[in-house]
Amino acid sequence: MKFNKWTVGLAAVGVVSLASAARADEKMSSLQTALSNTTISGYVDTAATWRPGTDQNPAGGPNVPLSSFTKNDGFSLNAVDVAIDKPEDDSPWAAGYHIEWMVGPDSVVTTTALVPANTGIRQAYLTLRTPVGNGLDWKIGVWDTIVGYESNSDPLNPNYTRSYGYTIEPTTHTGILATYKINDMVTVQAGIADGSNVGIGVGGPGGLNGVSSIESQKAYMGDVQFTAPDSAGWAKGATVTVAVINSDGNGAVNPGSTSLYAGMTLPTPVSMLKVGSCFDYLDIHNGSVAGNSSDDSIWNIAVYSTVQATDKLSFNFRGEFLENEDAGLLTPGTVYAQGTAFEFTGTLQYNLWANVISRLEVRWDHVGHRNVFGAGPTGAAFRQNDFLLALNLIYQF
Repeated sequence: MKFNKWTVGLAAVGVVSLASAARADEKMSSLQTALSNTTISGYVDTAATWRPGTDQNPAGGPNVPLSSFTKNDGFSLNAVDVAIDKPEDDSPWAAGYHIEWMVGPDSVVTTTALVPANTGIRQAYLTLRTPVGNGLDWKIGVWDTIVGYESNSDPLNPNYTRSYGYTIEPTTHTGILATYKINDMVTVQAGIADGSNVGIGVGGPGGLNGVSSIESQKAYMGDVQFTAPDSAGWAKGATVTVAVINSDGNGAVNPGSTSLYAGMTLPTPVSMLKVGSCFDYLDIHNGSVAGNSSDDSIWNIAVYSTVQATDKLSFNFRGEFLENEDAGLLTPGTVYAQGTAFEFTGTLQYNLWANVISRLEVRWDHVGHRNVFGAGPTGAAFRQNDFLLALNLIYQF
């Protein structure tokens, strides 16, 4: 074994032995080999927001945008996210892992009576491959949900604020998920997770070991993803996803639910323009609960478009229509009121600094029934419209 001159010099004066140096070098080599393919990534998300005509703490009254990650006037640290990855290699029995911590007021971190809020764990799972057909890949642990157009990772979304659809979807699951790529066009997923992991968006039950009191109650899920091949011309790369999650219930406290999702992204003949749309439907299985004549449900449809003007400049637009078909679905005044709501969001993104996403966003929300937006201090009048202007800066590493 070859040693550097410094180590040889220390050995000559008796400070270290060459045998111990050799053992230390072997251990370091093993550690370096184990970590050679490990990556660290993440982001820091901050914002400054202004809601014209309001001066009210969110806790003072109903506020639809609050559930969509908008803020009252002021500055905010939204989230800090750090992930460590060891991806699978190309071997038939490959293995890897993903660990992700997320902290901050907008963090997607699930808590229960068994898991304190300061754990900060968003995802933590093993990845395993089994040589079945084209290769069957597994996630085992805590992982992001399979439904939704928008991601739990802020930089991956086209807009700063969240959509209504996002707020009625589950966020994470604790369980096992299998992914199989049939061919270049079709990929399928199927999984089973703890039943109480399917909640009503960011206000739902915890996804980190948030097991039901009845052990047999689980959430069952699956999706099919279609990708247009290169032969599709200008539409190549277009994707369509259809997914379903059904969660067993536990009486009035956690009656169970079914989430249905369909979404698509589509390039256009105009190279700089891409469009997308999605449909979310959430059914709460509480028709048998006293005071309810049928299951409560809520659905939302959203359309998206992105104009990539230059490598650094893009314009992102979103429009939504939401229908809440029963006031008993959610606590009135906290997230949604019974009836309809819609919103329009326009986002200008210009990446002036390296590794920094910078966004200027304007949003308008309107509800069809009741005045749910706060207009002043607690007890003051409310209104049907709300406006938001936000500056969002995200550093990615």
